[in-house]
Amino acid sequence: LTMEMKDSGSVVLTAYHPHSPARIPGMEQSFVQDIPPSHSPASRKSLSRCRRINRMLSNESVPPAFSRSNSQASMDSTSMEDFWCEVESIKESREDGSEEAMLLEFKPADEGELEAEWLQDVGLSTLISGAEEEDGQALLSTLTRTQAAAVQKRYNTYTQTLRKKNKHTVRDVRDIFGTSDSSPTFETVPVSPVSSNGIQLPGQKPVWKSVSSKSCLDCGIDKGSPSITEELSYDISFSESITVLPKTQEWPKNQRFKKEDSALPRFIVRKSRFGLTEVGNLSPEDMKKIRYLSLIELTAFYDALGVELKRNRVERVRGRENGLFGVPLTVLLENDQKKVPGIKVPLIFQKLLLKLEETGLETEGILRVPGSASRVKNLRQELEAKFYEDAFDWDQVRNNDAAGLLKMFIRELPSPLFTVEYLPAFITLVEKISKIKLQLQALHLLIMLMPEANRNTAKAFLQFLKKVVANEGKNKMNLWNVSMIVAPNLFIYKGKRANQQEMQAAATTAHIVRLLIRYQDILWTVPSFLISQVRKMNEAAMNNSKRQLMFDKGVRKLLRRKTMERERPERPEGAVTFPPYLQSDIPEGVIRVYAPLHSKVSMAIQLNSQTKAKDILARFHCENSHGSPQNMRCQIQSLHEIGGNIGQHCLDPDAFMLDVYRANPQAEWVIKPKAS
Repeated sequence: LTMEMKDSGSVVLTAYHPHSPARIPGMEQSFVQDIPPSHSPASRKSLSRCRRINRMLSNESVPPAFSRSNSQASMDSTSMEDFWCEVESIKESREDGSEEAMLLEFKPADEGELEAEWLQDVGLSTLISGAEEEDGQALLSTLTRTQAAAVQKRYNTYTQTLRKKNKHTVRDVRDIFGTSDSSPTFETVPVSPVSSNGIQLPGQKPVWKSVSSKSCLDCGIDKGSPSITEELSYDISFSESITVLPKTQEWPKNQRFKKEDSALPRFIVRKSRFGLTEVGNLSPEDMKKIRYLSLIELTAFYDALGVELKRNRVERVRGRENGLFGVPLTVLLENDQKKVPGIKVPLIFQKLLLKLEETGLETEGILRVPGSASRVKNLRQELEAKFYEDAFDWDQVRNNDAAGLLKMFIRELPSPLFTVEYLPAFITLVEKISKIKLQLQALHLLIMLMPEANRNTAKAFLQFLKKVVANEGKNKMNLWNVSMIVAPNLFIYKGKRANQQEMQAAATTAHIVRLLIRYQDILWTVPSFLISQVRKMNEAAMNNSKRQLMFDKGVRKLLRRKTMERERPERPEGAVTFPPYLQSDIPEGVIRVYAPLHSKVSMAIQLNSQTKAKDILARFHCENSHGSPQNMRCQIQSLHEIGGNIGQHCLDPDAFMLDVYRANPQAEWVIKPKAS
């Protein structure tokens, strides 16, 4: 099955064809003008075509080799009708010539190249270059058993390929991991009746722990939620928690994704004594290390599940350097930050979301019902000319036209909002592993891998979609409806090869969007086991630096002259300088908290096992309620952990401070506004 295109192209899911060319969204959506879909002749033609496609895809003539995954993913024709109508709408907008087609080329990988790129992407380029870099050594020293095995496996493949091709001498894997054999050996992980991943062991009945919604992150509470709740753990790495390999046998032909919202489990994340950490609560330097560790953990996770970690190798295409549509997110942000310093989501995207939130959330069929093609085209041109001059009249924009502009913006990004490198990996997992918790954990790691600009923009978009679903009673758009409309705009690209099997991944991509919307609060929380590994990396790097300094005679002389001074780690960016009388040694279990914006700028606080970050904030607020500037009192203040084994960490109000202090005794504690 192919869908006719003006340039003989077709619709292809990049996730299913790692090496086939695919479209970069660069296209303006065409809409049926002012006529409800059910009455427009063009719409009747499109609707009929959508239904015909659905009937073909629901056909039982699917090739047997593909029936395992797609019989699971296929849906009945009516449940997928919105998806195919959206695909048809996108196709028609290309055919009228209003959108400039660009292709995102996928490069074929030579033997060993993928492994070399993987080692570079996880911050271990030192294994390729042979240099003794401190960062690489620090990273290797923090890996879990399964993570080390994943690195070792990729490095073995890389070195074996290099020896075959060039006969060059490369570092032996035993020199890196200190093993006596280059083949990794696996020890049995201790098994509990139900592992922290919730995988049921043979012969055991499922055991569900009754939990309350206090002191936890809760996702999935609504009128249709199931009564059983699953608890997620962030304390142990996902790959280490897999003790029983899930079965990947063929699914029965009648098994399908259930489109009812209640079919999705309700998950909660119990807060540890360190609290929960959102993505924006860590410094950029530490988030870079989180990305390294997330890719290693994702690879180890897939290895533990016995699923191949597929990856697209993409030729980067430069977008426009000015304007609003078809401009890379990083370029947009660079331009916008000149106007609004510190902004994290492009202004045009924020304004489109704000317009829809203010007037469109209750509009029936919002996102699904198309606007006017001519109006959308004119609005786009007017926005390009007037937006940055603050001369654009937003009152003239109708809700359906604003929704069309929003989807157009997403499709026209030179690189997709959800980067395509590891999208095939997640679709493969969804097709083979039916357990939602495992799918969610893989998706969680993929979110950690996203570039900062993409992740922040995606978060804003998903928060808006959650509000759309919350107004289902008036706009008639439930979670599955919204997911079907959004999926083609995020994940379907124009390429030269498409077939029935790729088309049938439609339900899988809609399911991915559904998970993103439903569990977004969980997905944008940094797993605590990754933060622990970042702390270990920073400690290892500091220890390496200290050992290096001892070889410098000049430094040793300087240290002898300053033997009575307290040794302090290098002050990271964002730390605050205080007078010497405030920097004296303080007793064990006592921290000195600084609040530069308060009238009382410093306070020593004795910690006990029950002291929380919010207790310290409340004490400062009480002490300074009459002496602090009015504008400062209006700002939301947070307690930050700065330096030591972390760059900068905005603490959860429920974090137990004695535990955090013991994990990082050399940190400074500063109260200041949380970064927006």
